[in-house]
Amino acid sequence: MPGVLPEGEPVPADGSLPATVTRAVGARGFGVYVHVPFCASRCGYCDFNTYTADELGGGASREGYADTVLTELALASRVLGGSPPPRVDTVFVGGGTPTLLPADDLARILDGIDRTWGLAADAEVTTEANPESVTPESLKTLRAAGYTRISLGMQSAAPGVLAILDRRHRAGRATEAAREARDAGFDHVNLDLIYGTPGESADDFAASLAQVVAAGVDHVSAYALIVEDGTRLAARMRRGELPYPSDDVAADRYLAAEAALDAAGFSWYEVSNWARTPAGRCRHNLLYWNGGDWWGLGPGAHSHVGGVRWWNVKHPAAYAKRLAAGESPGLAREVLTPDEAHTEDVMLRLRLASGLPLAVLDDAGRARARRALADGLLDPAGYAAGRAVLTLRGRLLADAVVRDLLP
Repeated sequence: MPGVLPEGEPVPADGSLPATVTRAVGARGFGVYVHVPFCASRCGYCDFNTYTADELGGGASREGYADTVLTELALASRVLGGSPPPRVDTVFVGGGTPTLLPADDLARILDGIDRTWGLAADAEVTTEANPESVTPESLKTLRAAGYTRISLGMQSAAPGVLAILDRRHRAGRATEAAREARDAGFDHVNLDLIYGTPGESADDFAASLAQVVAAGVDHVSAYALIVEDGTRLAARMRRGELPYPSDDVAADRYLAAEAALDAAGFSWYEVSNWARTPAGRCRHNLLYWNGGDWWGLGPGAHSHVGGVRWWNVKHPAAYAKRLAAGESPGLAREVLTPDEAHTEDVMLRLRLASGLPLAVLDDAGRARARRALADGLLDPAGYAAGRAVLTLRGRLLADAVVRDLLP
């Protein structure tokens, strides 16, 4: 949950939405996101809406957090009362470090979602976790509660890289936790990697990929390091203590990831995500990328229903205070214009292996798509089938391709 939120119009105190918005809620899928803003320590590269115990101060605590989230869930039920979603297809608990909450609290939150709207029989239920924040016992509790997927923040197998990123877990703990999750019965296990960290060598990243493959997970996410303003890592780079990331190095690392993961039986389905099978793909993220509806619970969480997007107040204390007063925690919202919705559709769906229908582009966009095809950025077979699908070279230049296809 990035730290900077856009401007928008005020959210009504009761959180109500226009009736025209809620009539078709869930028509393109419905998910629930739960933001858990707590961290044991702050990683140097992170600008997410997260808080350590020292940063929280008074008025907010982990102990009462599950009850506060359930209070927002009750409000959400009232807002969508006349037009409830047909079912909850996906739940994603992110952070922060969700598994700093007791496993029983995470179970209570999931049970509350099920009682409120009903989980689909095949619902995907994911929690993020830091490797040092789970145990075999807590993983078994989460699995028994209905969690089907876990995403573990590994970032790197190299101790020096973990140190630069201010990660707390020791090298090797992430793959241990992945095996413990599989032993606990999780259907799907993901490991997250970050590449391009200053000081990371090609051999370091190759070792990280080898450990991921050996861990037997069925999903891998790999992201280039982004240096966000206001973070400790950005300050170190401004002072000259560390070099800024190199785009050329990031491209080399991405090619290495694609080669290693493809050889191990993984296929890309989004520019930064690979899965062993279609069943292993993260359905919650696919819901985002395909324009579905979701309700975001928690401080700073974003929601989207029927073209209206809103976001909650950021600080956990302010979030709890509003709910205790019977008010929506929503800070602001925006109604997407057709042009804005089109831009987001192109930006998100072009990143998918399924690609973007050429028909959604205007005449100028289709002409530019033909040029992208000639330049080797779009796949000829996909284009012949009426879709803009990125080639490997196109994935390296995905942002530029998106900009070119938009008006």
